[in-house]
Amino acid sequence: MKAVWRVADVRAAEAGLMATLPAGTLMRRAAAGLARRCALLLADRGGAYGARVLLLVGSGDNGGDALYAGALLAGRGAAVEALLLSPDRAHPEGLAALRAAGGRTVDDLPARADLALDGIVGIGGTGGLREPARRLVERLPQVRGRDGGRATVVAVDVPSGVAVDTGHVPRDPAGRADALRADVTVAFGALKPALVVGEAAGYAGQVDLVDIGLTPWLRGTPALRVTEWSDVVDGWPRLGPASEKYTRGVVGLATGSATYPGAAVLSVGGALAGPTGLVRYAGSAAAEVLRRYPSVIATGRVADAGRVQAWVCGSGLGAGEEAAAELRAVLAAPVPVVLDADALTMLVDGSMADRLRGRDAPIVVTPHDREYARLCGEEPGADRVGATLRLAAWMNAVVLLKGDRTVVGTPAGQAYVNPTGTPALATGGTGDVLAGLLGSLLAAGLPPERAAALAAYLHGLAGREAARHGPVTAPDVAVALRPVLARLP
Repeated sequence: MKAVWRVADVRAAEAGLMATLPAGTLMRRAAAGLARRCALLLADRGGAYGARVLLLVGSGDNGGDALYAGALLAGRGAAVEALLLSPDRAHPEGLAALRAAGGRTVDDLPARADLALDGIVGIGGTGGLREPARRLVERLPQVRGRDGGRATVVAVDVPSGVAVDTGHVPRDPAGRADALRADVTVAFGALKPALVVGEAAGYAGQVDLVDIGLTPWLRGTPALRVTEWSDVVDGWPRLGPASEKYTRGVVGLATGSATYPGAAVLSVGGALAGPTGLVRYAGSAAAEVLRRYPSVIATGRVADAGRVQAWVCGSGLGAGEEAAAELRAVLAAPVPVVLDADALTMLVDGSMADRLRGRDAPIVVTPHDREYARLCGEEPGADRVGATLRLAAWMNAVVLLKGDRTVVGTPAGQAYVNPTGTPALATGGTGDVLAGLLGSLLAAGLPPERAAALAAYLHGLAGREAARHGPVTAPDVAVALRPVLARLP
């Protein structure tokens, strides 16, 4: 998993590294990586030679990175213009390097540029963009390249204006975002939270990480980690000659109802796509489940289901007394449980919530934002990672907070973010598929935080796979899990 670091940790690492290097070396390393990426982008628009490059330059080191990169691009034959937002506070050595390479300064946005470098403010910025940067960013889409398209926008380290440690995008009183939206962000030395989580991740565009030698100096605990395909490959249970259905794990599902039989079918479909060898269903939608999946062992109640290694409970279950009795039976079982949808609604009852804290076996809860608000009495807010970790500590459970960048948090304070989310999954029933897949991974023996992280990652890939064929429904996602998992070695 890729580590993501808070601003304070990055600053401390930079200070440690710079103490071992000649003055200016670290900035020049960063600028060299930035210029290389910009040159590759310009190659797609006719090449760096003769291209027009605009630098938006703030007063800090972020502006210095942009100026040094601009000097290198000018050396490749690009016409580089720098718009200095605070001319008297621009990085002096970077500005001198740009001018020596043939670059020049301008007083306003030009009409033409193939590429615009956002060096307005870096990881030290807080509170969104301020004037005159806000007005310049609003007008930036009007700048056009030699091919007639808008200028490619490249953010230096982070998009200017975003809240770097939380991924929040500040807004003005009219509700407009006070941040720059980039096509590409070139990050230096380490990923920062705003590049991978929250609304800000969408403002970062494609993220490229430039190695500047910072890794050995990053100490302590990362803010969060980003799941990768290699984590799925390494963590997926392997079959051997002695494998059989019981050793692979048995997952039980107390989902669906006569009112919502589809939730049972969808959650079972997600479980069958996972690594377990047997699925037991307990509920009033047994006939519908067996009609679709005859390999499932179905009963009417949790108490009659037999032994399982994990339970999934809640999707489409309802919230009446019968549903509550099934939830109590699931919570009484000494195995890991996934609580989704209606199970979360019933947890708002204090007596039911108390049962969570008395359990020894792992719990994973899977709220979306409205369910989070019902559990906590407030929305997740600007800091989704912090909100997830607070709920995880309070419930003593792993929390999978669903969203475009799903966050997984543990009671011990570890956090993971999923990079594969897609708006195609914003349709009814897809969460039921996720819950079933997650339960299958738990039954196969994966630790709850790893099971949650891998389930979210694969669920996102399945959503993308399904979207390749048109509008997505939840059954499409369950089916698409199979070709996704077929890529495993």
